[in-house]
Amino acid sequence: MTDTHPQRHSHIFLDEGHEKNERRMWMVIGLCSLMMIAEIVGGILFGSIALVADGLHMSTHAGALLLAALAYTYARKHANDGRFTFGTGKLGDLAGFTSAVILAMITMLIAYEAITRLFLPVPISFNEVIPIAFVGLAVNIASAWLLSGTNHHHGHGHHAHGHDHDSDSHRISASDKFLILTIYEDGVPPRFRLSAESGTTLLPASTIIETVRPDGTRQEFKMVKREGYLESVDEIPEPHAFKACVAIGKGDQRREYPVAFEEHQRDQAMHRDNNMRAAVIHVIADAAVSVLVITGLLFARFKGWLWMDPMAGIVGSLVIASWSFGLVRDTGAILLDMNPDRGMSERVRTTIEADGDCLTDLHLWRLGPGHLGAILSVATAKPRGPEHYRRLLDRFHNLSHVTIEVLQAKTPIRLSPSV
Repeated sequence: MTDTHPQRHSHIFLDEGHEKNERRMWMVIGLCSLMMIAEIVGGILFGSIALVADGLHMSTHAGALLLAALAYTYARKHANDGRFTFGTGKLGDLAGFTSAVILAMITMLIAYEAITRLFLPVPISFNEVIPIAFVGLAVNIASAWLLSGTNHHHGHGHHAHGHDHDSDSHRISASDKFLILTIYEDGVPPRFRLSAESGTTLLPASTIIETVRPDGTRQEFKMVKREGYLESVDEIPEPHAFKACVAIGKGDQRREYPVAFEEHQRDQAMHRDNNMRAAVIHVIADAAVSVLVITGLLFARFKGWLWMDPMAGIVGSLVIASWSFGLVRDTGAILLDMNPDRGMSERVRTTIEADGDCLTDLHLWRLGPGHLGAILSVATAKPRGPEHYRRLLDRFHNLSHVTIEVLQAKTPIRLSPSV
């Protein structure tokens, strides 16, 4: 039995700030283009080859940003194009990968030119070159400022407190029923919510939850009845890292169920917009080179250390190469559909297999910033359909597209050691 429900699935897996990022990118391109034209025209009119050269360098900078801007525009315009099986969310990663390769090639050219000048120095027109370097640095700072208004780690879902809430919901096996204990904080102060998975079991209001924090601090939370669930009267203070004991019933009928909550930092790589990251790296790399060049030129101008200029170029190329390698590695992993979060894979397996079912196959990959896709195959001896497992996976808010295959088994299923 397979559950795909194509009519329910949205294939728009773009970052929440996609259009804002696109507008900022075009603004930076406009700034760089104006600077490029001014330098080339000014260099021709006033006979400054250094000014013309810097203008041509600025054109490569604008070209790299243009690639990022076009990726944003194309991904937005074709977000609903049925030809893209899983949407256009990874187009930004493709643009980031391409941009990183281009940046690596530019780095090699800078290193080659710097090494050549280290052994074969050339005359430097300090009065022209130093002001140009300062102007270039100013443009890069302005570009970085324009891009800095973007939140590069947009979440998706309801993460008001900056931690991963897929571990803030726990399934408790209580006798002949299953309970769901959740820290609920979607737009409200965080409180415990306890409900029956079936939605029909009545829970006694005498239920108490006691938390024990790593430093030994204990706190009891009394529960009140709401429509279909129990909710704690008091708010849960941060951080949400503690052991919780759910006590149901009184006297001899009292049963206690321990649950461990862990505070997880959000996986920034999962939410990172690599298209914007590539553009920011271009801007920062150019700014870093400008600072190094200015430093080298000033020492060469006032100390006579001509070797400082090419040495600054060598150091700059090494720094940029490191950034470029990191970008190629991260975007390449996404383009090859590598598992973006092994910890989540393990939590998905634990969630599915908690009641004796077996997760026989799991594919987890990134569809776009903050969006993950998953394909699961579950073997069970119980009469369960895909919707049962969808409910179990609801707490994994980053799972934006889930396909579930349920295999009915005639005999009880053993837990699989790993997926």
